[in-house]
Amino acid sequence: MAEAQAKLRIDKWLWQARFFKTRSLAAKQVSGGHVRINGNRVLKPAQAVGPGDVLTFTQGRDVRVVRVESLGERRGPAPEAQTLYTDLTEKQNKPPGNPGFEGKGRPTKKDRRAIDLSRRSDD
Repeated sequence: MAEAQAKLRIDKWLWQARFFKTRSLAAKQVSGGHVRINGNRVLKPAQAVGPGDVLTFTQGRDVRVVRVESLGERRGPAPEAQTLYTDLTEKQNKPPGNPGFEGKGRPTKKDRRAIDLSRRSDD
């Protein structure tokens, strides 16, 4: 009989790969329907994931696409966690952030209005 391929719960793998700070946050993301395995939406944190699977999920404001390379034994340091996956996310050019106050000290009312106007024009 063929040996079964090793699998791990998706919430545990996302936590071990350091995409989420806690396992419960990873489970919430999966339960909310924000994670896809090989293009199929997953709603249960106990869904098994193994090497070769492609995960798509949101992290903050970004959408991440990663391929599972291996399953971890523990939640180790970041360099160890980065060996668990290959990042397939396309790099996007983000627009520059809003300019801050460049003067000295606290901005005046006129300076604050100028900052507010520059933020509105970027939207």
